[in-house]
Amino acid sequence: MTKTHSDAAAILGERVRDQRLKLGLTLEDLASLSEMHWTSVGKIERGQVHPNVETLVRLATALNADPGEFVTGLNSSMYSKRVHGLTAADFIREREAARRPEAS
Repeated sequence: MTKTHSDAAAILGERVRDQRLKLGLTLEDLASLSEMHWTSVGKIERGQVHPNVETLVRLATALNADPGEFVTGLNSSMYSKRVHGLTAADFIREREAARRPEAS
């Protein structure tokens, strides 16, 4: 069994594969249209690698799709290397709380 990069990469890859198959394209077809090597497309589809933004846009363009369709619903908890789950809103809230004077 092939090791995936992350749950997010696996989901994204599945979405790319589903769209490719829906259009009746081979890996080689999609690779050619995306100006990539077919093995790279295969690794993305299997979730072994997570594409950068340029690659995602190239794939989406070749598949007549919006790149956002491939990343909708993905979040940082789907990546195993995330150290904490803080967001900018959490940070700002804590910073503001630290600035407030203590009530006597």
